Amino acid sequence: MAARVSLLLRALPLLLWGGLDAQLSERRGQELRREAEAFLEKYGYLSEQVPKDLTAARFGNAIREFQRVSQLPISGVLDPATLRQMTRPRCGVADTDGQAAWTKRVSALFAGRRAKMRRKKRFAKQGSKWYKQHLSYRLVNWPQHLPEPAVRGAVRAAFQLWSNVSALEFWEAPATVPADIRLTFFQGDHNDGLGNAFDGPGGALAHAFLPRRGEAHFDRDERWSLSRRRRGRNLFVVLAHEIGHTLGLRHSPAPRALMAPYYKRLGRDALLSWDDVLAVQGLYGKPQGGSVAIQLPGKLFTDFEAWDPHRPQGRRPEIQGPKYCHSSFDAITVEPRPLQERWAGLPPHIEAAAVSLDSGDFYFFKGSRCWRFRGPKPVWGSPQLCRAGGLPRHPDAALFFPPLGRLILFKGARYYVLARDGLQVEPYYPRGLKDWGGVPEEVSGALPRPDGSVIFFRDDHYWRLDQARLQATASGRWAAELPWMGCWHANSGGALF
Repeated sequence: MAARVSLLLRALPLLLWGGLDAQLSERRGQELRREAEAFLEKYGYLSEQVPKDLTAARFGNAIREFQRVSQLPISGVLDPATLRQMTRPRCGVADTDGQAAWTKRVSALFAGRRAKMRRKKRFAKQGSKWYKQHLSYRLVNWPQHLPEPAVRGAVRAAFQLWSNVSALEFWEAPATVPADIRLTFFQGDHNDGLGNAFDGPGGALAHAFLPRRGEAHFDRDERWSLSRRRRGRNLFVVLAHEIGHTLGLRHSPAPRALMAPYYKRLGRDALLSWDDVLAVQGLYGKPQGGSVAIQLPGKLFTDFEAWDPHRPQGRRPEIQGPKYCHSSFDAITVEPRPLQERWAGLPPHIEAAAVSLDSGDFYFFKGSRCWRFRGPKPVWGSPQLCRAGGLPRHPDAALFFPPLGRLILFKGARYYVLARDGLQVEPYYPRGLKDWGGVPEEVSGALPRPDGSVIFFRDDHYWRLDQARLQATASGRWAAELPWMGCWHANSGGALF
């Protein structure tokens, strides 16, 4: 984010041999203090613009706060250890409010559930969290010297790290649709202001913005590494840390926290500290079914390049199969197939599709418009406005449900039953999705199967519904567990958790 404290770097060898007064001139001492003041202001320890007559007391208090967050002996003096800490590569996000949020979390541990509920309300300020739990992301680019599959694997694992301990779920958005969170590598000044310009190896390695903007930026010129056999900064740790910021998490002063200002080292200890888990659960709640993967050790994430499917290392079979096996899809009808190949005239990014098992006609939905095809030919001369019949705009999925002989649309937490051969919602609908026991919200597709079940899809997961009981009886990853999807080799040996 900021230029490195170059004067401090030059002064360190001298400081290690003696005290500030003994080895440096008064002028050099003044330069070091100005550099330290700029650092403390940049990272939130001097909240107002540094005045020329900054008092020694205020400067000392800022030093003490920095030493407390950095786990240094608290002296209030600009000693060699404090100067050395200021020169270490770190996150470019300011440390503002981190201590206060940490204090609230610690208090909640001892004050019980009521205090925890009050803390949750205070913590969720406007713009500091996402008001949804299903988020998309995009990796815009990556360092040229790292293989793309390894970087994508590290990104996927970094998001999974947070979803394992919270109610959040993430999916990688296709390049043609907007994404909630964007990860980009930049060089130098990249229109974030001169204070956020990257400066090559060292200094600030990355910075991120809270949920209102949903971006994380990384220094493209840094010596990044995703392999234990290479020297360089571990990109996975930096990715996981900056993603935490995009979710609304501040820096933590807790020992060994992933969200500490200075990036955690991978080792045998748990990758997330108790404070990291409390922070993300305070914003988004616990995962359904309880937390299952809090104690993931860092040693699991030391060699992403070994997972590169394009390198013949024998550890992972090469990923094969259609392109959709390695991404998500918008809608599904009878079989996985690009829509425009069969139904000419359909726009891209259809949001829902279904086939009537009575007439064999195909129905497609996008926004407030709908299309009907008999075979490859349209039944209607032009798309219809289906809003007039009470249908929802931008439906999540469509399904022909054999027991009713009707089309059903799903949108969020509700579903709509359509009249036979028409675009009119039946009376007494919509109803709540709880009627479909265990089917999640925001599904991307639904498909009746010959065995009498219905398969619901969302991202890389599926849910199998018993039609008679209207109850989900199984779930899993569709690419790896549903052979008729044609993805026999997808995810082979690639599961991270």
